[in-house]
Amino acid sequence: MIQAELYDDRPCRLGEGPLWHPERKQLFWFDILNHKMLTREGDEQREWQFDRAVSAAGWIDRDTLLVAGAGALLRFNLVSGRSEPIIELEGEQLDNRSNDGGTDPWGGFWIGTMGRKGEHKAGSIYRYYRGEVRQLVPDVTITNAISFKPDGSFAFFADTRQRLVWKQALDGEGWPKGEPSVFLDLSSESLNPDGAAVDAEGRLWVAQWGAGRVACYDDAGTLIEIVSTPATQSSCPAFGGADLSTLFITSARDNLDAEALASQPLAGSAFKADLGIRGQAAHRVIL
Repeated sequence: MIQAELYDDRPCRLGEGPLWHPERKQLFWFDILNHKMLTREGDEQREWQFDRAVSAAGWIDRDTLLVAGAGALLRFNLVSGRSEPIIELEGEQLDNRSNDGGTDPWGGFWIGTMGRKGEHKAGSIYRYYRGEVRQLVPDVTITNAISFKPDGSFAFFADTRQRLVWKQALDGEGWPKGEPSVFLDLSSESLNPDGAAVDAEGRLWVAQWGAGRVACYDDAGTLIEIVSTPATQSSCPAFGGADLSTLFITSARDNLDAEALASQPLAGSAFKADLGIRGQAAHRVIL
């Protein structure tokens, strides 16, 4: 077992969506419930406030991010701090918000939605690609673990509530082909799959909400490594650092009582672990 250490001590209610920008060599992540995006530039801590819940991002160029928010995908300028809608995302479903997301090898941005109170099967998974949003997976309760094999052969996604992670074959343009198959069934272990990242060898690193860890599985679904965090509600990993061998991990403090917070004062912080295993660089979003 590898022990993660503190990276940033700002306590997020619901830390999520870490993105290592490969051109800026900089980590961005979100506090969904406080409508914030956070980052570090050296020892300087920075954050931006949004007018809606924001949860995940992809990079468009050095100074521009695509940010997934409740009701829309946004173009966000890191220099000016200004954002503008690119396209609507379930804008008519006011009880929904965005959740987990990531960019595939073709430059398509996958984004999951969910009910603000975790309503049963209220969410879906969509792909934004070259100006169009298309629904890929309906009837998901808590969308998570959106990640991709390095060769683009498969995508992964999860419904945390069902404790299942699926594997979905992709065609030559990154669209699903055939039906997804169950890759991990964690129900017998009472483990809750949250956000995930895939390393350069194609292994899945998935945060397990409530267990205080990120677990790595090989192609056969065999557990091969665990990264432990000082916060039980570990939420999402991302590879970054100079050689993409650092695993950054977000966490949350929402719904923890006083006793739990006293026992884990770093809940909601961001952590890191140097693995000696390379991840993938985040793909650029193609608008």
